[in-house]
Amino acid sequence: MDRVIPSTQQERERLRRLAHDFVSDKALQPPVPLSDLEELATALIKAYQLDEGLRDWLMVELHNGVWLPMVASIPYERRLLLLPKCLRDSGRCEGEMDDLGLLCHRCGRCVIPDLQTLADRHGVLSLVAEGFTSVIELIRQHVVDAVIGVSCLDSLEKAFPLLVSHAVPGIAVALNDGGCKDTHVDTDYVIELLPQLSAETITLLDYDAIREKVDQWFTPEALATVLTPATDVTTRASLAWMLSGGSRWRPFLLAAVYAAICKPRPLVLPDEVMRAAVAVECFHKASLVHDDIQDQDPERYGQPTVHIRYGEAMAINIGDLLLGEGYRLLASLQNKELLGVVARAHVSLCLGQGAELAWQPGQKVTIDEVLQIFRQKTVPAFEVALSLGLLSAGGSQHTARVLHNYSEALGIAYQLRDDLADIYREQTEKPSVVQALRWQHPDASDEDIKNEMTALIEEYHTRALTSLTEIDTFELKRLMFQATEKILER
Repeated sequence: MDRVIPSTQQERERLRRLAHDFVSDKALQPPVPLSDLEELATALIKAYQLDEGLRDWLMVELHNGVWLPMVASIPYERRLLLLPKCLRDSGRCEGEMDDLGLLCHRCGRCVIPDLQTLADRHGVLSLVAEGFTSVIELIRQHVVDAVIGVSCLDSLEKAFPLLVSHAVPGIAVALNDGGCKDTHVDTDYVIELLPQLSAETITLLDYDAIREKVDQWFTPEALATVLTPATDVTTRASLAWMLSGGSRWRPFLLAAVYAAICKPRPLVLPDEVMRAAVAVECFHKASLVHDDIQDQDPERYGQPTVHIRYGEAMAINIGDLLLGEGYRLLASLQNKELLGVVARAHVSLCLGQGAELAWQPGQKVTIDEVLQIFRQKTVPAFEVALSLGLLSAGGSQHTARVLHNYSEALGIAYQLRDDLADIYREQTEKPSVVQALRWQHPDASDEDIKNEMTALIEEYHTRALTSLTEIDTFELKRLMFQATEKILER
């Protein structure tokens, strides 16, 4: 279906009002997944009997309607106005091009100087360049927090997934024509959006700073304050293992969830959060020790596994010590509910691991059976970290239910992504969805299986994001969107 852009400014203004009112009535908390934006556009088209070809254009405006209050809450100096080079008068432009984009001489022969002058007046950073990749980098470097970007629908189609996945507060204005030369935009609309400012401004959480703080908790000096003194072979080995590689996603998520929902926002993460985060990592590291023994894996993080270094008997003891350390740390906290959460997850993980170990290579397995193993073994690893952060901050049971559904979808997507490696193996030591698909479709090629796996990963990725719709805390939702993309390495 060909894309349609409303042909007159009057019609564009009418449809923008319709789209913004449509989402305003629903009180949606950004960010909103692409799948939800598409459903909203479909509903809007049906409600007002609009041209189906308007879907993409309407998705942009629905996105704007959701994000505008948040963008208006971000100070001018933390915003970026991104303009495309194709807005210039190509025949008369005096500007020069460099690696960043167009160095406008503000000759007045197109709308770019007027828009940049308006941005300057409000203290908004402006850039004339193509694409949103540079914007993501500016946000990662904490130069800006929000973007008002002008671009063609083709470019927006490529940029939207990037903006949504990074939960970037942003407004997108579609050009009124295609092509990459001498294009036009509703300048009045950009001028209307640029100075929007709420009475109360916000400062976004710096999750990089939280990660740096969490990393500081896993130094020898910091761990010495909470773990049993390293005075013998078992305690020294367990400390070395705690200091070894890994992403430390779980302690980070715990600390970040706490910071995202705690009111008022904590200036310093308290000692109780640090102890809970170290406990979560103790449980994770213990499970890896035992898992490596059961799978007879020789390496982890590019180094010999614990059982290769110390022997299986000592490795089992090291893993058991770390389990004990985790429970000891949780028992020292005021909120005793954390103990029950971890104990239930521990039982679930063992049941999932048991089901996996009981499977024999070549034994028939169904997709549902494999997904159930994932639910028991992989999902609790994510949910525990989120739940402990939530409980530490006094979060609601409603949010806990949302995070449970999110963890289930994310955990399955994460494990499915790992299972992709099994496509080119004749046999595996663990039950996998690849094996289940081969049983279900014996004549399918590797490429067919890969396509089905990719579709399943995308299905559960979408489920993870759409499950967050009911979260009413912007920072928590923003965190979950960003974490999803990084954990799944999209």
